[in-house]
Amino acid sequence: MTPTPKTSDDTIAAIATPPGEGGIGIVRISGPEAVPIAGRLFFSPAGRRLDDGTRQIYYGEIRDGGVAIDEVLVHVMRAPHSYTREDVVEINGHGGAAPLHAILDLVLREGARLAGPGEFTRRAFMNGRIDLVQAEAVIDRIRAQGRAALAAASAASRGVLSKELHSLRESVVLAKAHVEAAIDFPDQDVPSEITPELRRAVADARERMEKLLATADAGRLLREGAAVVIAGRPNVGKSSLFNALLRESRAIVTPRPGTTRDLLHESILIGGISVRLTDMAGLRDTEDEVEKIGVERAREALHEAALILFVVDAETGTVEDDQILANELSKTGVPLALVINKVDAASRRTIDLAKTPFAATTKVSALTGQGLRELEAAVGKILLGETSIAPDQALITRAHQKDSLRRALEALHRVESSLDQSPEFLGLELDEALSALGEITGETTPDEILEHIFGAFCIGK
Repeated sequence: MTPTPKTSDDTIAAIATPPGEGGIGIVRISGPEAVPIAGRLFFSPAGRRLDDGTRQIYYGEIRDGGVAIDEVLVHVMRAPHSYTREDVVEINGHGGAAPLHAILDLVLREGARLAGPGEFTRRAFMNGRIDLVQAEAVIDRIRAQGRAALAAASAASRGVLSKELHSLRESVVLAKAHVEAAIDFPDQDVPSEITPELRRAVADARERMEKLLATADAGRLLREGAAVVIAGRPNVGKSSLFNALLRESRAIVTPRPGTTRDLLHESILIGGISVRLTDMAGLRDTEDEVEKIGVERAREALHEAALILFVVDAETGTVEDDQILANELSKTGVPLALVINKVDAASRRTIDLAKTPFAATTKVSALTGQGLRELEAAVGKILLGETSIAPDQALITRAHQKDSLRRALEALHRVESSLDQSPEFLGLELDEALSALGEITGETTPDEILEHIFGAFCIGK
């Protein structure tokens, strides 16, 4: 079924639980006709009606005429005390495809239309229950891959970032008030007695914007995760390290060089960060056509990584090929961490890669697990950089948020460098900063960006 064009006064419906079998499934209805539509389908053995004006849960059946479709609990939430601030009805039935689609079909037949992706959350946004930052936090909560990502999404959902953005907006508004006061002066320049106050207001906003913008890389890392690639020459223990970090035997390990011929991917949590870990073919020149393809794919994956774990063999020591390969990897521009594997070996050789700078060096045994925690800590530290994320910290987590905040900051820089310009010019720059901040919270966000944001949601949310 294809959703019809949206209006502001119609009633929408969708299945709000994931596909598949489960104990409970929910059909959600929102809009002015939500209660009447559900009421025409609901039968209560106790004779209760859904339109009795109370906020309650009702037990009964959904019926098609006189035929019972499913045994249900119906939750009625009256506006504005609901997710969308409209009348909302949630029909809780059995979590199988057949009963849920049967109920949804009946609801649509009674006059509702199928909701589009994210339309319930969009109505919550349009009706002022949440701003755009909080709306985006909804999908971030759903997709969170670990506790750190969930904590960041929960903080945004509670309005931590929104409050900081509104406070920044107030600082810019204060600066604009000083500029507007100056327009009353006939010389068209900002008077000397106003300049210090304007400078302080702009500097305060600029410093706080810079601090907030500095969280963008860490915030996006928590939301999206990072690609980490394990690289090295054949037989240094890359696949063994891959398995050790996963805590399971995922990659085939043999003494024969060239065992891994394609990219192996798995997602794990390291330091609370979702990491897409990749094991790849040993990087070497080879005549084997299959292995050659694997090496080519490996080199491509290196440039898309956030971090490369360069593995060397403590038992054999480093050889010329290790240094050549380390030099090649350092030219990718991707941070490089040295992992000295097989430190449990009875005899260990010299590790000499002095010509290559590494972000960290750790010693591990993929066989025994020695040093794995230290390696994981090093990975987390490299990925997050100098950013320390505190609980309930305001974080920029999306590319469009970063771009808007950057443009607001650039406008303030122009104001600070042009205080001798006319008040009208300064006012235009401050308006640009306010508009850019409004794009993040939703006040001035273009419709095409809103469509993109809510289009990424699942239907039913």
